[in-house]
Amino acid sequence: MKDEVDRLVEAWHAERPDLDVEPLHVLSRVSRLARHLDRARRAVFAAHGMESWEFDVLTALRRAGPPYELSPGRLLRATLVTSGTMTNRIDRLESAGLVRRGPDPQDKRGVLVRLTDAGRTRVDAAFADLVDRERELLGSLSPGDRRTLANLLRSLLVPFDTDPAA
Repeated sequence: MKDEVDRLVEAWHAERPDLDVEPLHVLSRVSRLARHLDRARRAVFAAHGMESWEFDVLTALRRAGPPYELSPGRLLRATLVTSGTMTNRIDRLESAGLVRRGPDPQDKRGVLVRLTDAGRTRVDAAFADLVDRERELLGSLSPGDRRTLANLLRSLLVPFDTDPAA
């Protein structure tokens, strides 16, 4: 069985036999899979009236556990965006009634962003549908193959996740 990456690698090998194009076998597949996954995720989020960035912020709050609140700084670290971007996102989510800001009892100058009941309901429904869709995407793999793939991908990602410059 051949896929598009096999054809791409063969073409590069023919055109540039002087280069070792072996990395393309893995990373081009990861890249193509990421695009397919992004499309599937966007479709799930759209079905729930949400953008990817909204899902990212709301799930960060949901994962925090009761009372489902985090400081804007913790949200920045969880979502990897700038403070200006986060402020804008919090403003928009607050206007939509999905989060609210409140004072931080530990820091009188600080604020905490809390998931509202409406935000929790929406993100819970979107997350349940996302997990179902992603399970479908992995349907051709056995449970053992899924574990093996997860472990291999973890090995590739750990250096990025532990390097502050990355």
